[in-house]
Amino acid sequence: MKGSRQFCWSVVRRTLYVSPKTQVDTSTVPSPRDTSVLVSPPQSDEAALYVHWPYCLRRCSYCNFNKYIPRSVSHSAMRECLQKETETLLNLSQVSRITSVFFGGGTPSLAQPATIAAVLETVSQHAQLSKGAEVTLEVNPTPAGMSKLKDFVQAGINRLSIGVQSLNDEDLRVLGRDHSSQHALHTISEARRLCPGRVSVDVMFGRPGQSVASWEKELEELLCVCDDHVSLYQLTLERGTQLFKQVERGELTLPGEDITAAMYRSAREVLEKRGYRQYEVSNFARGGAVSEHNLGYWRAQQYIGVGPALAAISLCGPSVWPRGPRALRAPLSGSRSEGGAHPDLGAGRVDERGPEVRSRHPALPASESPGAVSELEEVLVMGLRMVEGITHQHWEMFSPSDDLHAFFGQPGDVQELQQRGLLILDDRGLRCSWEGLALLDSMLPTLLVQLETQVLEQKDPAVALSQDAALRKSTKHQKS
Repeated sequence: MKGSRQFCWSVVRRTLYVSPKTQVDTSTVPSPRDTSVLVSPPQSDEAALYVHWPYCLRRCSYCNFNKYIPRSVSHSAMRECLQKETETLLNLSQVSRITSVFFGGGTPSLAQPATIAAVLETVSQHAQLSKGAEVTLEVNPTPAGMSKLKDFVQAGINRLSIGVQSLNDEDLRVLGRDHSSQHALHTISEARRLCPGRVSVDVMFGRPGQSVASWEKELEELLCVCDDHVSLYQLTLERGTQLFKQVERGELTLPGEDITAAMYRSAREVLEKRGYRQYEVSNFARGGAVSEHNLGYWRAQQYIGVGPALAAISLCGPSVWPRGPRALRAPLSGSRSEGGAHPDLGAGRVDERGPEVRSRHPALPASESPGAVSELEEVLVMGLRMVEGITHQHWEMFSPSDDLHAFFGQPGDVQELQQRGLLILDDRGLRCSWEGLALLDSMLPTLLVQLETQVLEQKDPAVALSQDAALRKSTKHQKS
């Protein structure tokens, strides 16, 4: 394959739902009781945009993300493919306004600033980019990455997310990172000069040999130099990674659960004292410097994904398409791998006729569509990651007939979580308490069982009772 074809990818591997405006044969529509169980919110004319750059110079020892270590990269070919895919998906989605843009990876700071500028220009040509819209670039804090920051800002970037991970050089070596603590500190300083108030840093805890005391000292050092946003991620073992093999062979040891729990609790307290307000399980901001783009994921808002890992459109709810990689990486339960086609493989469908759409369904009611239950599950899982939780108004967009009290106010295991002070269900909605947010992973199986039982009960109470017993048995087995 020649030219841009070599670097184009097959995209849209799941069902593309047509616009709700499409006419539907009413003879196929279930009764009002069926359609009111779960629905998709009305399609909006605005969405966020996630752009995936798949390449890295090396693979970190803990990473199982969809990334590639090429001998060389054709930047012109990648630029052309990203532009054409952006244009095609904007046209398919009928979105007229982009609210935020996030360039993730991989290592997107390896891209040329001209590529960033070209994608943003394509967005401006086919949709309105909101005035003052957040445009974020993930940055690897190497000297090469730092040297291009000014050019990236001139290309249209106005927020920088820096993958510091650690200020301990030995830990950085074990993690397979290609920067030093000094590189990280210099990059933070330059980023703050260029984007004051709009710089985020990622830092990991639970690293091999790390103690609570060393973690607290490192965090205090980082807070002396960082800007107004901090993301905490617990290092977890992913099967198949170099770190997994090292731990399996007994070469490295990770801190136990009690120690990592103490690290997380301590970090929350330190950050709060420094004026950082926690607004999500792993994210803290001061002065209102939250990540608007990632908030869109947690609030189940519309987005478009461009690139080999997640080229897709989400216009009918949160679970139709894969999410942005960093947005959904769970800090307490491990990272989430992104599936996707290798950027050098697949037919060049982007440059020929736009994304390949392998299957389409008619505009079915959500209660009959493949992702109806999983859609509401993801609203629950993502919404509870936020300190604000899920409001009644938000839940009603997806379940107009049964409110949060109907789903989670019944006697049983979920009510027990409320009585223990871990979960709050009141006039504001459903949310975790301060203690509960740290235990969200362990509470989710119980919540999901209750959710699925309630949905099944709407359709067939007899089946729901049987299914409920099986689900509860399975959940108890997992806990033990």
